[in-house]
Amino acid sequence: MLKSLAAGMIAASAFLLIASTAMADPEVVSGPAADAKCFAPWNADTKFYKYPAKTGPFRVALANGYIANTWRIQMIQSAKAYAAQPEVAAKLKEFKVVSTGEDVPAQISAVDNFIDSGYDAIIVNAQNAAALIPALKRAKAAGVVVVAFDGTVDDSEDLINVNVDQKGLGVLWANWLVKHLPEGGKILEVRGVAGHPVDGARHEGIQETFAATGKKWDVVEVVGKWDDAVAQKVTADAIVASGPFDGITGQGGDTGIVQAMIDTKHAFVPFGGETENGFRKFCAKFSGDGLKCSSAGSGPAQVAVAIKTALAALEGNVVPQSIKLPLAIVEDPNFKEGQDFYPDQSDNFFVGNSFPTCGIDISAIEILGQSKENQ
Repeated sequence: MLKSLAAGMIAASAFLLIASTAMADPEVVSGPAADAKCFAPWNADTKFYKYPAKTGPFRVALANGYIANTWRIQMIQSAKAYAAQPEVAAKLKEFKVVSTGEDVPAQISAVDNFIDSGYDAIIVNAQNAAALIPALKRAKAAGVVVVAFDGTVDDSEDLINVNVDQKGLGVLWANWLVKHLPEGGKILEVRGVAGHPVDGARHEGIQETFAATGKKWDVVEVVGKWDDAVAQKVTADAIVASGPFDGITGQGGDTGIVQAMIDTKHAFVPFGGETENGFRKFCAKFSGDGLKCSSAGSGPAQVAVAIKTALAALEGNVVPQSIKLPLAIVEDPNFKEGQDFYPDQSDNFFVGNSFPTCGIDISAIEILGQSKENQ
């Protein structure tokens, strides 16, 4: 009798667990998305999700990893500034921000804490995509909407991904160098944060593009962590140890990379890099001296698109499982003062930080009025 009762209780518990997990699953539906201009599907095979509608205002958390560079700082500031805008703030009961650095277990722990604390949605920039997958399953079972941006988790459908084509960005930079060095050459590749999915995707795009040309490319890799000071030092060291180079590509910290070229008296060469204001100032100033630049990337305000996506999902609107954002691109000789770079703004400010198709255009005043600290 006791055994039968125990077996029944176990079966009932298992049924409840399965039922609650099923209730947490989004429904796969036909497109288009509720906001088709903003929420563009990654490709023709992208699924569309419709989560069970909840009643706001909502508790939303941002679980960031790496913080020690200007893109990440501006991203945190952009997130806070967007959440403070009246029409967004009206939908938020709470907006929490935590940055855990390069410690992957710490980011997973932060996600778990947000799940256990009953947050409605978690925005995440994954420090390590594969390591985060078990936490995503726990979030899904708890009915928590997770949106990853920049550092996305492409091998899981337990969340929504928002990103630019990071591999395509590496392809674009490499093609710029191929255009200017059609017979190949010696390249300095300044990479980002080791192990981060963005660094891996961009590197893969660069390497595959060079290999496809059939030409000889001698690529020297250094780790610049997307940071001006770090990138400047490793570039200067690489020039002394392995230079000179025929071309350079940098994932970030590009103002520091050009400064290292100036300090070491390295000749200006074709450069495929990010969208920092200081980098673009250099590109415009030294174009006639050989610094032929392709400047492309995605503004830190893509975090605002991730927040907008999470709120839309919580309200029961149809969204793609993977959203593709446009790149901000400008190339030599088309750097225009007051449009593509701003002499009076900080070198560290990332240009191309608006997403007009999503109605997101956060002013510099709004951004700089926010801190990078946890809240």
